[in-house]
Amino acid sequence: MVKNIKKVKHVIVSFIVLIAIWQLVFITGEYNEALFPSSISVGKAFIEMFTQNYVILDIWSSLYRFLIGYLSAVISAILLGLFLGWFPKVFAYVNPIFQLIRPISPMAWLPFIVLWFGIGDMPAIVIIFIAAFFPVLLTTISAVGNVDKTYLKVAKNFGIKRLSVIFKIVFPAAFPQIATSLHLALGSAWVFLVAGEMSGAQSGLGYLIIDARNSLRTDLLMGTILLIGIIGFTLDSIIKFIELLILKNWGVKPGDRR
Repeated sequence: MVKNIKKVKHVIVSFIVLIAIWQLVFITGEYNEALFPSSISVGKAFIEMFTQNYVILDIWSSLYRFLIGYLSAVISAILLGLFLGWFPKVFAYVNPIFQLIRPISPMAWLPFIVLWFGIGDMPAIVIIFIAAFFPVLLTTISAVGNVDKTYLKVAKNFGIKRLSVIFKIVFPAAFPQIATSLHLALGSAWVFLVAGEMSGAQSGLGYLIIDARNSLRTDLLMGTILLIGIIGFTLDSIIKFIELLILKNWGVKPGDRR
């Protein structure tokens, strides 16, 4: 409880310091409000966004696309990663293909994605999927390869079936490493969600950025940018909370993770 209070305190203090520095730079720099909005004007824009209710629908649109893309990427990457990690000889053949595709920015695929899936939700969902898939996949494969062989020997001595070994022994043992990739994938996917929505979507946080830019409302633009950061921070905290619950259920303390 005390630890959680300290974390909240750290978050509050850090935001207060950020806002203070922001306002100080605005005052001392004598910037034009249209080019660099003050923290006060952005705060008013924040209130305007929520009192007019339109931002709620855009947040929901972004979260809908994000959850579909991210969760489908995580589930498929973990399942495929468990298989390829369990069969390293198969992975040796497909690894060159992964290493070729992995460095390519998801946005580079956008022209083909639009041609194949049209406009709307799907381009953003596919971009999120690509952004989240490879970090989780490659980490899962590596984590399976690093599982203590003693666990496997004990399972073999007890005659446990291969499928049960993978999901009841290998996956829990590899999960602490996989959990790290979930955070990395979430950050990457959230970044590319906004990029995907800025490329033709008619709703969502990325669309709000384009709309504010076209309206020359830098206060709304900055407010939307901050809102994107706040939601991303919240999503990462939720993932961390779920991770801790899973580890606690398996009897692993946070300090014992490797």
